[in-house]
Amino acid sequence: MRFGPVAIADAAGCIAAHTIRAGGATVKKGATITTELAARLREAGVQEIVAVRLEPGDIGENAAAERLAARMTGEAITADLPFTGRVNMFAATAGVLKIDVAAIDAFNAVDEAITVATLPALKAVVAGELVATVKIIPYAVAETQMEEALAALGAGPAIAIAPYRPSRVAVISTLLPGLKPSVVDKTLRIMEERLAPAQAVLAADKRVPHEPQPLAAALVEQANGKADIIVVFGASAITDRRDVIPQALVEAGGEVEHLGMPVDPGNLLMLGRLAGKPVIGAPGCARSPKENSFDWVLQRSLAGLRVGRSDVQRMGVGGLLMEIVSRPQPRAPGHEEGGPIAGIVLAAGQSTRMGARNKLLQPLRGKPILRHAVEAQIEAGLSPVLVVTGHEQDAVATALADLPVRIVHNPDYASGMASSLKAGVAALPVEVQGAVISLGDMPNVTPKVIERLIEAHGARPEALAVVPTLFGQRGNPVLLAREVFPAVSLLTGDRGARRLLDEAGERVVEVAFEDPAIAIDVDTPEALRALQG
Repeated sequence: MRFGPVAIADAAGCIAAHTIRAGGATVKKGATITTELAARLREAGVQEIVAVRLEPGDIGENAAAERLAARMTGEAITADLPFTGRVNMFAATAGVLKIDVAAIDAFNAVDEAITVATLPALKAVVAGELVATVKIIPYAVAETQMEEALAALGAGPAIAIAPYRPSRVAVISTLLPGLKPSVVDKTLRIMEERLAPAQAVLAADKRVPHEPQPLAAALVEQANGKADIIVVFGASAITDRRDVIPQALVEAGGEVEHLGMPVDPGNLLMLGRLAGKPVIGAPGCARSPKENSFDWVLQRSLAGLRVGRSDVQRMGVGGLLMEIVSRPQPRAPGHEEGGPIAGIVLAAGQSTRMGARNKLLQPLRGKPILRHAVEAQIEAGLSPVLVVTGHEQDAVATALADLPVRIVHNPDYASGMASSLKAGVAALPVEVQGAVISLGDMPNVTPKVIERLIEAHGARPEALAVVPTLFGQRGNPVLLAREVFPAVSLLTGDRGARRLLDEAGERVVEVAFEDPAIAIDVDTPEALRALQG
Protein backbone atom coordinates (compact mmCIF):
# COMPACT_ATOMS: atom_id res chain seq x y z
CA MET A 1 0.00 0.00 0.00
CA ARG A 2 1.28 3.42 -1.00
CA PHE A 3 0.16 6.56 0.84
CA GLY A 4 0.83 10.13 -0.23
CA PRO A 5 0.16 12.86 -2.79
CA VAL A 6 -1.34 11.72 -6.10
CA ALA A 7 -1.87 13.87 -9.18
CA ILE A 8 -5.59 14.17 -9.90
CA ALA A 9 -4.96 12.77 -13.39
CA ASP A 10 -3.76 9.53 -11.78
CA ALA A 11 -6.29 9.41 -8.92
CA ALA A 12 -8.91 7.10 -10.44
CA GLY A 13 -8.96 3.83 -8.50
CA CYS A 14 -7.21 5.33 -5.47
CA ILE A 15 -8.74 5.70 -2.00
CA ALA A 16 -9.21 9.19 -0.60
CA ALA A 17 -7.16 9.61 2.58
CA HIS A 18 -9.20 12.63 3.65
CA THR A 19 -12.60 14.09 2.83
CA ILE A 20 -12.40 16.41 -0.17
CA ARG A 21 -14.88 19.19 -0.98
CA ALA A 22 -14.38 21.18 -4.14
CA GLY A 23 -17.01 22.96 -6.16
CA GLY A 24 -20.08 20.74 -6.06
CA ALA A 25 -18.09 17.56 -5.58
CA THR A 26 -17.57 15.79 -2.25
CA VAL A 27 -15.41 12.73 -1.79
CA LYS A 28 -15.55 11.18 1.67
CA LYS A 29 -12.53 9.81 3.47
CA GLY A 30 -12.05 6.14 2.53
CA ALA A 31 -14.10 6.34 -0.67
CA THR A 32 -12.73 4.96 -3.89
CA ILE A 33 -12.22 7.72 -6.44
CA THR A 34 -13.96 6.91 -9.70
CA THR A 35 -13.04 8.36 -13.09
CA GLU A 36 -16.11 10.60 -12.91
CA LEU A 37 -15.17 11.94 -9.45
CA ALA A 38 -11.60 12.59 -10.56
CA ALA A 39 -12.92 14.57 -13.52
CA ARG A 40 -15.22 16.69 -11.34
CA LEU A 41 -12.40 17.43 -8.92
CA ARG A 42 -10.15 18.45 -11.77
CA GLU A 43 -12.87 20.77 -13.12
CA ALA A 44 -13.11 22.30 -9.64
CA GLY A 45 -9.40 23.15 -9.75
CA VAL A 46 -8.01 20.29 -7.70
CA GLN A 47 -4.60 19.33 -9.01
CA GLU A 48 -3.46 16.88 -6.34
CA ILE A 49 -4.93 14.85 -3.47
CA VAL A 50 -3.59 12.70 -0.64
CA ALA A 51 -4.65 9.15 -1.45
CA VAL A 52 -3.95 5.48 -0.94
CA ARG A 53 -3.06 3.16 -3.78
CA LEU A 54 -3.33 -0.56 -3.17
CA GLU A 55 -0.59 -2.79 -4.43
CA PRO A 56 -0.65 -6.44 -5.45
CA GLY A 57 -1.12 -8.59 -2.34
CA ASP A 58 -2.96 -5.88 -0.39
CA ILE A 59 -6.32 -6.62 1.23
CA GLY A 60 -8.77 -3.78 1.76
CA GLU A 61 -9.62 -2.81 5.32
CA ASN A 62 -13.20 -4.14 5.27
CA ALA A 63 -12.27 -7.47 3.71
CA ALA A 64 -9.39 -7.84 6.15
CA ALA A 65 -11.50 -7.02 9.20
CA GLU A 66 -14.26 -9.41 8.13
CA ARG A 67 -11.83 -12.26 7.54
CA LEU A 68 -10.09 -11.80 10.88
CA ALA A 69 -13.35 -11.49 12.82
CA ALA A 70 -14.63 -14.68 11.26
CA ARG A 71 -11.64 -16.59 12.66
CA MET A 72 -12.10 -15.10 16.16
CA THR A 73 -15.78 -15.70 16.71
CA GLY A 74 -16.81 -18.76 18.65
CA GLU A 75 -19.93 -20.01 20.40
CA ALA A 76 -22.78 -17.52 20.82
CA ILE A 77 -20.93 -14.65 19.09
CA THR A 78 -22.36 -12.74 16.13
CA ALA A 79 -20.44 -10.31 13.93
CA ASP A 80 -21.75 -7.22 12.14
CA LEU A 81 -20.95 -6.36 8.53
CA PRO A 82 -17.64 -4.50 8.19
CA PHE A 83 -17.52 -0.71 7.92
CA THR A 84 -14.51 1.62 7.79
CA GLY A 85 -12.20 -1.30 8.56
CA ARG A 86 -14.17 -2.35 11.63
CA VAL A 87 -16.22 -5.40 12.60
CA ASN A 88 -18.17 -5.36 15.87
CA MET A 89 -18.94 -8.61 17.67
CA PHE A 90 -21.89 -9.16 20.00
CA ALA A 91 -23.08 -11.72 22.53
CA ALA A 92 -25.91 -13.80 21.07
CA THR A 93 -26.99 -14.97 24.53
CA ALA A 94 -26.42 -14.19 28.19
CA GLY A 95 -23.43 -15.86 29.76
CA VAL A 96 -19.76 -15.40 30.62
CA LEU A 97 -17.30 -14.06 28.05
CA LYS A 98 -14.43 -16.44 27.31
CA ILE A 99 -11.29 -14.82 25.90
CA ASP A 100 -8.11 -16.58 24.84
CA VAL A 101 -5.99 -13.81 26.33
CA ALA A 102 -2.69 -15.17 25.01
CA ALA A 103 -4.08 -15.40 21.47
CA ILE A 104 -5.49 -11.85 21.61
CA ASP A 105 -2.17 -10.52 22.91
CA ALA A 106 -0.28 -12.35 20.16
CA PHE A 107 -2.73 -11.03 17.54
CA ASN A 108 -2.27 -7.42 18.66
CA ALA A 109 1.51 -7.88 18.62
CA VAL A 110 1.64 -8.82 14.90
CA ASP A 111 1.48 -5.33 13.43
CA GLU A 112 0.26 -1.90 14.48
CA ALA A 113 -2.17 -1.97 11.56
CA ILE A 114 -4.17 -4.89 13.00
CA THR A 115 -6.04 -4.57 16.31
CA VAL A 116 -8.81 -6.10 18.36
CA ALA A 117 -10.34 -4.77 21.59
CA THR A 118 -12.50 -6.88 23.92
CA LEU A 119 -14.34 -6.67 27.20
CA PRO A 120 -12.48 -8.21 30.16
CA ALA A 121 -12.18 -11.95 30.08
CA LEU A 122 -14.83 -13.84 32.09
CA LYS A 123 -17.12 -10.84 32.32
CA ALA A 124 -20.84 -11.57 32.61
CA VAL A 125 -22.64 -10.32 29.50
CA VAL A 126 -26.21 -10.11 28.25
CA ALA A 127 -27.61 -10.89 24.82
CA GLY A 128 -26.86 -8.11 22.33
CA GLU A 129 -23.94 -6.67 24.31
CA LEU A 130 -20.88 -5.50 22.35
CA VAL A 131 -18.02 -7.77 23.44
CA ALA A 132 -15.24 -7.09 20.92
CA THR A 133 -14.29 -5.04 17.88
CA VAL A 134 -11.69 -5.70 15.18
CA LYS A 135 -10.21 -2.56 13.64
CA ILE A 136 -7.80 -2.26 10.72
CA ILE A 137 -5.98 1.03 11.23
CA PRO A 138 -4.88 1.86 7.64
CA TYR A 139 -6.93 1.33 4.50
CA ALA A 140 -5.42 -2.06 3.72
CA VAL A 141 -2.99 -4.66 5.00
CA ALA A 142 -0.64 -6.97 3.19
CA GLU A 143 -1.59 -10.61 2.74
CA THR A 144 1.56 -11.59 4.66
CA GLN A 145 0.38 -9.56 7.66
CA MET A 146 -3.03 -11.17 7.41
CA GLU A 147 -1.57 -14.67 7.47
CA GLU A 148 0.60 -13.84 10.46
CA ALA A 149 -2.39 -12.46 12.37
CA LEU A 150 -4.47 -15.52 11.59
CA ALA A 151 -1.65 -17.77 12.76
CA ALA A 152 -1.44 -15.84 16.04
CA LEU A 153 -5.09 -16.64 16.72
CA GLY A 154 -4.40 -20.36 16.54
CA ALA A 155 -6.91 -23.02 15.59
CA GLY A 156 -9.66 -22.32 18.11
CA PRO A 157 -11.90 -19.27 18.39
CA ALA A 158 -10.41 -16.59 20.62
CA ILE A 159 -13.75 -15.07 21.64
CA ALA A 160 -16.81 -17.04 22.76
CA ILE A 161 -19.63 -17.05 25.27
CA ALA A 162 -20.17 -19.74 27.87
CA PRO A 163 -23.98 -19.60 28.02
CA TYR A 164 -25.67 -19.86 31.38
CA ARG A 165 -27.02 -23.31 32.13
CA PRO A 166 -30.35 -23.98 33.83
CA SER A 167 -29.16 -24.29 37.43
CA ARG A 168 -30.65 -24.96 40.84
CA VAL A 169 -28.95 -23.10 43.67
CA ALA A 170 -29.36 -24.09 47.31
CA VAL A 171 -28.76 -21.40 49.93
CA ILE A 172 -27.87 -22.28 53.52
CA SER A 173 -27.87 -19.41 56.03
CA THR A 174 -26.26 -19.79 59.44
CA LEU A 175 -27.84 -17.91 62.31
CA LEU A 176 -26.72 -16.20 65.51
CA PRO A 177 -29.14 -14.59 67.97
CA GLY A 178 -28.08 -11.08 66.96
CA LEU A 179 -28.74 -11.64 63.25
CA LYS A 180 -32.23 -10.45 62.40
CA PRO A 181 -34.44 -12.67 60.19
CA SER A 182 -35.09 -9.63 58.00
CA VAL A 183 -31.38 -9.57 57.05
CA VAL A 184 -31.57 -13.20 55.90
CA ASP A 185 -34.82 -12.53 54.02
CA LYS A 186 -33.24 -9.57 52.23
CA THR A 187 -30.21 -11.70 51.37
CA LEU A 188 -32.46 -14.26 49.70
CA ARG A 189 -34.26 -11.57 47.66
CA ILE A 190 -30.95 -10.18 46.43
CA MET A 191 -29.78 -13.71 45.64
CA GLU A 192 -32.84 -14.31 43.47
CA GLU A 193 -32.05 -11.08 41.60
CA ARG A 194 -28.52 -12.35 40.99
CA LEU A 195 -29.86 -15.61 39.59
CA ALA A 196 -32.46 -14.02 37.31
CA PRO A 197 -30.16 -13.15 34.34
CA ALA A 198 -29.08 -16.80 34.21
CA GLN A 199 -32.66 -18.04 34.59
CA ALA A 200 -31.40 -20.06 37.55
CA VAL A 201 -33.71 -20.87 40.46
CA LEU A 202 -33.36 -20.76 44.21
CA ALA A 203 -33.94 -24.43 44.96
CA ALA A 204 -33.59 -24.39 48.75
CA ASP A 205 -33.57 -21.95 51.67
CA LYS A 206 -32.11 -23.69 54.72
CA ARG A 207 -31.42 -21.85 57.99
CA VAL A 208 -29.31 -23.52 60.67
CA PRO A 209 -27.38 -22.43 63.81
CA HIS A 210 -23.90 -21.04 63.22
CA GLU A 211 -22.28 -24.29 64.37
CA PRO A 212 -20.29 -26.94 62.45
CA GLN A 213 -22.54 -29.96 63.09
CA PRO A 214 -25.93 -28.61 61.93
CA LEU A 215 -24.27 -26.86 59.01
CA ALA A 216 -22.47 -30.06 57.96
CA ALA A 217 -25.79 -31.93 58.03
CA ALA A 218 -27.41 -29.26 55.86
CA LEU A 219 -24.54 -29.41 53.39
CA VAL A 220 -24.85 -33.19 53.05
CA GLU A 221 -28.61 -32.88 52.54
CA GLN A 222 -28.22 -30.36 49.71
CA ALA A 223 -25.29 -32.18 48.11
CA ASN A 224 -27.42 -35.34 47.94
CA GLY A 225 -30.37 -33.41 46.57
CA LYS A 226 -31.08 -31.72 43.25
CA ALA A 227 -29.01 -28.58 43.81
CA ASP A 228 -26.27 -27.85 41.27
CA ILE A 229 -24.57 -25.16 43.36
CA ILE A 230 -24.54 -24.68 47.15
CA VAL A 231 -24.06 -21.23 48.68
CA VAL A 232 -23.52 -20.62 52.41
CA PHE A 233 -24.21 -17.21 53.93
CA GLY A 234 -22.59 -17.13 57.37
CA ALA A 235 -23.80 -15.11 60.34
CA SER A 236 -20.12 -14.31 60.88
CA ALA A 237 -17.35 -13.82 58.34
CA ILE A 238 -14.99 -16.69 57.48
CA THR A 239 -11.54 -15.74 58.75
CA ASP A 240 -9.73 -19.09 58.97
CA ARG A 241 -9.90 -22.62 57.56
CA ARG A 242 -10.79 -23.77 61.09
CA ASP A 243 -13.77 -21.43 61.22
CA VAL A 244 -17.34 -22.76 61.34
CA ILE A 245 -18.13 -22.89 57.61
CA PRO A 246 -14.88 -24.49 56.37
CA GLN A 247 -14.93 -26.91 59.31
CA ALA A 248 -18.51 -27.92 58.50
CA LEU A 249 -17.64 -28.53 54.85
CA VAL A 250 -14.78 -30.84 55.84
CA GLU A 251 -16.98 -32.67 58.36
CA ALA A 252 -19.54 -33.18 55.58
CA GLY A 253 -16.89 -34.94 53.49
CA GLY A 254 -16.11 -31.99 51.25
CA GLU A 255 -12.95 -30.07 50.40
CA VAL A 256 -11.96 -26.45 50.97
CA GLU A 257 -10.19 -25.55 47.74
CA HIS A 258 -9.37 -21.95 48.57
CA LEU A 259 -10.10 -19.35 51.26
CA GLY A 260 -9.68 -15.66 50.57
CA MET A 261 -9.68 -13.70 47.33
CA PRO A 262 -7.58 -10.86 45.90
CA VAL A 263 -10.84 -9.02 45.20
CA ASP A 264 -12.23 -6.10 47.21
CA PRO A 265 -14.98 -6.08 48.30
CA GLY A 266 -15.28 -9.79 48.95
CA ASN A 267 -11.91 -10.92 50.33
CA LEU A 268 -13.48 -13.41 52.74
CA LEU A 269 -14.90 -15.90 50.23
CA MET A 270 -14.49 -19.67 50.53
CA LEU A 271 -14.35 -21.95 47.51
CA GLY A 272 -15.03 -25.64 48.04
CA ARG A 273 -16.60 -28.79 46.63
CA LEU A 274 -18.84 -31.50 48.00
CA ALA A 275 -20.03 -34.55 46.04
CA GLY A 276 -18.71 -32.93 42.87
CA LYS A 277 -20.75 -29.77 43.41
CA PRO A 278 -19.32 -26.27 44.00
CA VAL A 279 -19.80 -24.91 47.52
CA ILE A 280 -19.37 -21.15 47.88
CA GLY A 281 -18.92 -19.63 51.32
CA ALA A 282 -20.17 -16.13 50.53
CA PRO A 283 -18.47 -13.02 51.96
CA GLY A 284 -20.60 -10.65 53.98
CA CYS A 285 -20.74 -8.12 51.14
CA ALA A 286 -22.64 -10.69 49.03
CA ARG A 287 -25.73 -9.67 51.01
CA SER A 288 -25.53 -6.38 49.08
CA PRO A 289 -26.49 -6.11 45.37
CA LYS A 290 -23.26 -4.22 44.59
CA GLU A 291 -20.68 -6.14 42.56
CA ASN A 292 -18.19 -8.12 44.60
CA SER A 293 -16.10 -11.29 44.41
CA PHE A 294 -19.17 -13.47 44.93
CA ASP A 295 -20.61 -12.29 41.61
CA TRP A 296 -17.45 -13.36 39.77
CA VAL A 297 -17.53 -16.88 41.21
CA LEU A 298 -21.30 -17.34 41.01
CA GLN A 299 -21.60 -16.17 37.38
CA ARG A 300 -18.88 -18.53 36.21
CA SER A 301 -20.40 -21.41 38.12
CA LEU A 302 -23.80 -20.71 36.54
CA ALA A 303 -22.14 -20.87 33.13
CA GLY A 304 -20.59 -24.26 33.90
CA LEU A 305 -17.06 -22.85 34.24
CA ARG A 306 -15.16 -24.37 37.12
CA VAL A 307 -13.42 -21.86 39.38
CA GLY A 308 -10.35 -23.27 41.05
CA ARG A 309 -7.53 -22.07 43.25
CA SER A 310 -5.37 -20.81 40.38
CA ASP A 311 -8.33 -18.94 38.87
CA VAL A 312 -8.88 -17.10 42.14
CA GLN A 313 -5.21 -16.21 42.47
CA ARG A 314 -5.29 -14.49 39.06
CA MET A 315 -8.18 -12.19 39.98
CA GLY A 316 -6.08 -9.50 41.67
CA VAL A 317 -5.52 -7.29 38.63
CA GLY A 318 -8.87 -5.60 38.16
CA GLY A 319 -10.05 -6.97 41.50
CA LEU A 320 -10.41 -3.57 43.18
CA LEU A 321 -14.12 -3.12 42.53
CA MET A 322 -14.96 -0.13 44.67
CA GLU A 323 -13.47 3.22 45.57
CA ILE A 324 -12.45 3.36 49.23
CA VAL A 325 -11.23 6.17 51.46
CA SER A 326 -7.52 6.72 51.82
CA ARG A 327 -6.16 4.45 54.52
CA PRO A 328 -3.15 6.08 56.18
CA GLN A 329 -1.68 4.31 59.19
CA PRO A 330 -3.12 5.67 62.46
CA ARG A 331 0.35 6.65 63.67
CA ALA A 332 1.64 7.93 60.34
CA PRO A 333 3.45 11.32 60.34
CA GLY A 334 0.96 14.13 60.50
CA HIS A 335 -1.86 12.04 61.93
CA GLU A 336 -1.40 13.44 65.41
CA GLU A 337 -1.39 17.07 64.27
CA GLY A 338 -5.09 17.49 65.04
CA GLY A 339 -4.84 15.83 68.45
CA PRO A 340 -5.30 12.22 69.61
CA ILE A 341 -8.36 10.03 69.24
CA ALA A 342 -9.54 8.61 72.56
CA GLY A 343 -11.66 5.58 73.37
CA ILE A 344 -14.74 5.23 75.55
CA VAL A 345 -16.17 1.81 76.42
CA LEU A 346 -19.68 1.87 77.89
CA ALA A 347 -19.83 -0.79 80.61
CA ALA A 348 -22.41 0.53 83.09
CA GLY A 349 -25.59 -1.36 82.12
CA GLN A 350 -27.53 -3.70 84.37
CA SER A 351 -27.85 -6.45 81.68
CA THR A 352 -31.40 -7.22 82.77
CA ARG A 353 -32.07 -9.53 79.79
CA MET A 354 -29.17 -11.75 80.84
CA GLY A 355 -30.77 -12.53 84.20
CA ALA A 356 -28.92 -12.38 87.50
CA ARG A 357 -25.46 -12.44 85.92
CA ASN A 358 -23.60 -9.39 84.66
CA LYS A 359 -23.15 -10.21 80.98
CA LEU A 360 -19.95 -8.15 80.71
CA LEU A 361 -18.21 -10.45 83.19
CA GLN A 362 -19.21 -13.74 81.56
CA PRO A 363 -16.34 -15.74 80.03
CA LEU A 364 -15.84 -15.82 76.27
CA ARG A 365 -12.74 -17.21 74.58
CA GLY A 366 -10.84 -17.26 77.88
CA LYS A 367 -11.66 -13.80 79.21
CA PRO A 368 -14.64 -11.66 80.29
CA ILE A 369 -16.75 -10.32 77.45
CA LEU A 370 -15.90 -6.73 78.40
CA ARG A 371 -12.15 -7.25 78.00
CA HIS A 372 -12.57 -8.03 74.30
CA ALA A 373 -14.09 -4.59 73.67
CA VAL A 374 -11.54 -2.80 75.85
CA GLU A 375 -8.51 -4.58 74.41
CA ALA A 376 -9.70 -3.83 70.88
CA GLN A 377 -9.55 -0.11 71.66
CA ILE A 378 -6.12 -0.42 73.24
CA GLU A 379 -4.70 -2.42 70.33
CA ALA A 380 -6.13 0.09 67.86
CA GLY A 381 -3.95 2.78 69.43
CA LEU A 382 -6.66 4.87 71.10
CA SER A 383 -5.41 7.06 73.93
CA PRO A 384 -6.61 7.44 76.57
CA VAL A 385 -9.11 4.61 76.88
CA LEU A 386 -11.92 5.32 79.37
CA VAL A 387 -14.28 2.66 80.69
CA VAL A 388 -17.56 3.96 82.09
CA THR A 389 -18.86 1.76 84.92
CA GLY A 390 -22.13 1.65 86.82
CA HIS A 391 -23.74 -1.67 87.74
CA GLU A 392 -21.31 -3.80 89.79
CA GLN A 393 -18.63 -1.18 89.33
CA ASP A 394 -16.06 -2.87 91.60
CA ALA A 395 -16.30 -6.22 89.84
CA VAL A 396 -16.05 -4.56 86.44
CA ALA A 397 -13.01 -2.53 87.50
CA THR A 398 -11.35 -5.64 88.92
CA ALA A 399 -11.77 -7.48 85.60
CA LEU A 400 -9.76 -4.70 83.93
CA ALA A 401 -7.26 -4.03 86.71
CA ASP A 402 -4.17 -4.97 84.67
CA LEU A 403 -5.10 -2.91 81.56
CA PRO A 404 -3.93 0.67 80.85
CA VAL A 405 -7.40 2.19 81.12
CA ARG A 406 -9.07 4.87 83.22
CA ILE A 407 -12.25 3.96 85.08
CA VAL A 408 -15.01 6.59 85.06
CA HIS A 409 -17.97 5.78 87.32
CA ASN A 410 -21.45 6.91 86.35
CA PRO A 411 -23.67 7.05 89.44
CA ASP A 412 -26.71 7.77 87.24
CA TYR A 413 -26.26 4.65 85.10
CA ALA A 414 -29.82 3.41 85.76
CA SER A 415 -31.26 6.34 83.76
CA GLY A 416 -29.96 4.93 80.46
CA MET A 417 -27.03 4.88 78.06
CA ALA A 418 -27.02 8.65 77.50
CA SER A 419 -25.83 9.29 81.06
CA SER A 420 -22.85 6.95 80.58
CA LEU A 421 -21.94 8.58 77.29
CA LYS A 422 -22.09 12.01 78.94
CA ALA A 423 -19.90 10.83 81.81
CA GLY A 424 -17.29 9.44 79.43
CA VAL A 425 -17.15 12.52 77.18
CA ALA A 426 -16.98 14.86 80.19
CA ALA A 427 -13.90 13.01 81.46
CA LEU A 428 -11.92 13.31 78.19
CA PRO A 429 -8.76 15.46 78.18
CA VAL A 430 -9.06 18.82 76.42
CA GLU A 431 -6.53 17.91 73.71
CA VAL A 432 -8.62 14.97 72.44
CA GLN A 433 -10.07 15.65 68.97
CA GLY A 434 -12.44 12.73 68.86
CA ALA A 435 -13.48 9.55 70.60
CA VAL A 436 -14.48 6.05 69.51
CA ILE A 437 -17.53 4.94 71.50
CA SER A 438 -17.68 1.15 71.94
CA LEU A 439 -20.29 -1.00 73.65
CA GLY A 440 -18.90 -3.39 76.24
CA ASP A 441 -21.20 -6.22 75.10
CA MET A 442 -19.85 -6.40 71.52
CA PRO A 443 -16.84 -8.72 71.90
CA ASN A 444 -16.37 -9.50 68.19
CA VAL A 445 -15.45 -5.96 67.15
CA THR A 446 -11.78 -6.11 66.20
CA PRO A 447 -9.04 -3.47 66.33
CA LYS A 448 -9.17 -3.33 62.52
CA VAL A 449 -12.76 -2.07 62.66
CA ILE A 450 -11.70 0.77 64.95
CA GLU A 451 -8.63 1.53 62.86
CA ARG A 452 -10.76 1.92 59.72
CA LEU A 453 -13.03 4.41 61.51
CA ILE A 454 -9.97 6.41 62.55
CA GLU A 455 -8.57 6.29 59.00
CA ALA A 456 -11.87 7.47 57.53
CA HIS A 457 -11.90 10.37 59.98
CA GLY A 458 -8.35 11.25 58.98
CA ALA A 459 -9.44 11.39 55.34
CA ARG A 460 -12.52 13.49 56.21
CA PRO A 461 -11.50 15.65 59.21
CA GLU A 462 -14.54 17.88 58.71
CA ALA A 463 -16.87 14.97 59.53
CA LEU A 464 -18.83 15.11 62.77
CA ALA A 465 -18.99 11.34 63.09
CA VAL A 466 -17.84 8.10 61.45
CA VAL A 467 -20.05 5.01 61.65
CA PRO A 468 -19.70 1.43 60.37
CA THR A 469 -22.46 -0.06 58.23
CA LEU A 470 -23.53 -3.61 57.42
CA PHE A 471 -25.83 -4.04 54.41
CA GLY A 472 -26.61 -0.31 54.65
CA GLN A 473 -27.57 -0.47 58.36
CA ARG A 474 -25.51 1.46 60.90
CA GLY A 475 -23.75 -0.40 63.69
CA ASN A 476 -21.13 0.13 66.41
CA PRO A 477 -18.64 1.42 67.46
CA VAL A 478 -19.03 5.08 66.48
CA LEU A 479 -16.40 7.80 66.25
CA LEU A 480 -17.56 11.24 67.42
CA ALA A 481 -15.59 14.41 66.63
CA ARG A 482 -14.91 17.02 69.35
CA GLU A 483 -17.34 19.38 67.66
CA VAL A 484 -20.15 17.05 68.74
CA PHE A 485 -19.10 16.79 72.40
CA PRO A 486 -21.16 19.80 73.63
CA ALA A 487 -24.33 18.25 72.19
CA VAL A 488 -23.67 15.03 74.13
CA SER A 489 -24.46 16.86 77.38
CA LEU A 490 -28.04 17.35 76.15
CA LEU A 491 -28.77 13.66 75.62
CA THR A 492 -31.22 11.81 77.84
CA GLY A 493 -32.55 8.29 78.22
CA ASP A 494 -31.26 5.23 76.38
CA ARG A 495 -30.78 6.50 72.82
CA GLY A 496 -27.07 7.15 73.04
CA ALA A 497 -25.60 9.06 70.09
CA ARG A 498 -28.33 8.11 67.60
CA ARG A 499 -30.01 11.54 67.72
CA LEU A 500 -26.67 13.27 67.20
CA LEU A 501 -26.02 11.21 64.09
CA ASP A 502 -29.46 12.02 62.71
CA GLU A 503 -28.83 15.73 63.21
CA ALA A 504 -25.34 15.58 61.68
CA GLY A 505 -26.84 14.55 58.32
CA GLU A 506 -24.31 14.58 55.48
CA ARG A 507 -21.41 15.20 57.86
CA VAL A 508 -21.59 11.56 58.96
CA VAL A 509 -19.13 9.31 57.11
CA GLU A 510 -20.29 5.73 56.66
CA VAL A 511 -17.72 2.95 56.32
CA ALA A 512 -19.05 -0.31 54.85
CA PHE A 513 -18.05 -3.60 56.49
CA GLU A 514 -18.67 -7.23 55.55
CA ASP A 515 -18.50 -8.71 59.05
CA PRO A 516 -21.74 -8.88 61.11
CA ALA A 517 -19.61 -8.28 64.23
CA ILE A 518 -20.53 -4.58 64.13
CA ALA A 519 -24.19 -5.52 64.59
CA ILE A 520 -24.01 -8.44 67.05
CA ASP A 521 -24.17 -7.82 70.80
CA VAL A 522 -24.59 -10.19 73.74
CA ASP A 523 -27.90 -9.42 75.44
CA THR A 524 -29.31 -12.85 76.31
CA PRO A 525 -28.11 -16.22 77.59
CA GLU A 526 -28.92 -17.65 74.14
CA ALA A 527 -26.67 -15.12 72.42
CA LEU A 528 -23.86 -15.89 74.86
CA ARG A 529 -24.17 -19.65 74.38
CA ALA A 530 -24.09 -19.19 70.59
CA LEU A 531 -20.81 -17.28 70.79
CA GLN A 532 -19.31 -19.64 73.34
CA GLY A 533 -20.22 -22.60 71.12
